[in-house]
Amino acid sequence: MERPAWAPRGIDISVPSVSRIYDYYLGGSHNFEVDREAARRAMEFMPGLPRIMQANRAFMRRAVRFAAEEGVTQFLDIGSGIPTFGSVHEVARAVRPEARVVYVDHDPVAVAHTEAVLSGEEGVDVVAADLRKPQEILGSSVVRDLMDLNRPVALLLVAILHFVEDEDDPYAAVAELRDALAPGSLLVVTHASYEGIPLPPERAEGAVDVYKDIRNPLIMRSRDDIARFFEGYDMVEPGLVPMPKWRPDSAAEDEDPYSYSGFAGVGRTA
Repeated sequence: MERPAWAPRGIDISVPSVSRIYDYYLGGSHNFEVDREAARRAMEFMPGLPRIMQANRAFMRRAVRFAAEEGVTQFLDIGSGIPTFGSVHEVARAVRPEARVVYVDHDPVAVAHTEAVLSGEEGVDVVAADLRKPQEILGSSVVRDLMDLNRPVALLLVAILHFVEDEDDPYAAVAELRDALAPGSLLVVTHASYEGIPLPPERAEGAVDVYKDIRNPLIMRSRDDIARFFEGYDMVEPGLVPMPKWRPDSAAEDEDPYSYSGFAGVGRTA
């Protein structure tokens, strides 16, 4: 397999990556054939996967805009993936030009491309780290230099928690991050669930099995289990809802049925 010029040295381009599969769903170009193959296999069971990812990105942008309009100027985006048009810093700075953003991902391709996109951009940077190790994120020189954790931060965990297995205790990781942030901070979450998918669960399970096969298990949690991530937060209206129903810009009935798969919400610390 020929290595594209943009692929960082040292990564195994024969192994699929969830961030590059996500990039493919969104119509991006920073993915390999092995990623596209895995995506197509998953789409055989759930053809609406690209629509789910588009709804996910649309929610993220609305939530970031909301946070900026509420006066938040610091954004910590964990599991940020490969940058696409309308990234967090672009949306936030359209409202708050002084906004500071730290992107975090453990995929070398995502980190390398974020570094390239941010070249020369003041007040925005990227950290190579894993959500399962919050202290590595909080203690990084980038976070220490760019963020004042005594002031509110918008913590984005968008389409990442469903890749953390229960044995790795994602609830503890989220709680540890919450406890490190100032009052008035926001938690922004999207999470996959069988609830809302316009397919029988056993068919949707076929797509879940594809992620299991590539050693990136997709954990489909119930709405109640997803709500547990917001312990210690007051939910912002309209609460934990399907993505198109969170402060939509357009009529919800215009959305593709697949867009209602999973849940999204924003919480605020007291």
